[in-house]
Amino acid sequence: MFKDTVKDLLNQALDQRKDLFLIDFEILSDNTIRVVIDGDKGVLVEDCIFISRAIEHNLDREEQDFSLEVTSCGATAPLQLPRQYNKHIGRNLEVKTVEGDKVEGQLVDVNAKDITLKWKTREPKPVGKGKVTVIKEVNIAFENIKEAKVKIKF
Repeated sequence: MFKDTVKDLLNQALDQRKDLFLIDFEILSDNTIRVVIDGDKGVLVEDCIFISRAIEHNLDREEQDFSLEVTSCGATAPLQLPRQYNKHIGRNLEVKTVEGDKVEGQLVDVNAKDITLKWKTREPKPVGKGKVTVIKEVNIAFENIKEAKVKIKF
């Protein structure tokens, strides 16, 4: 089947480039192949070309007419896989939890189970008037993350 052949070619290409990984793959009814990749250190145009050629050069257009799109996930796209978080350590994330909470902070740690966000906030002093700046930190398990996006600042 066409989809299985394309998937095999895609997997072979990703096996050659362990720094790249698949975010999304689909074949539409008009035989448009869409591949979205990410990389441990980001994705360059050359990386998309490598994946594209690995698929396109091994398919016969006489046998199957198709179009092929290989893209990287955008800077504003939600993070979908735990592997995507590592390259964003030090950046600010906005995380929506499955409970409906929203937390924004600097990503300071990632491990196999969760992420750690840290941020500063102003709170009333425990004694007396005025406010004091405190540093907050929270661990959020991957299973509790509904959506996480990198907050881009200019």
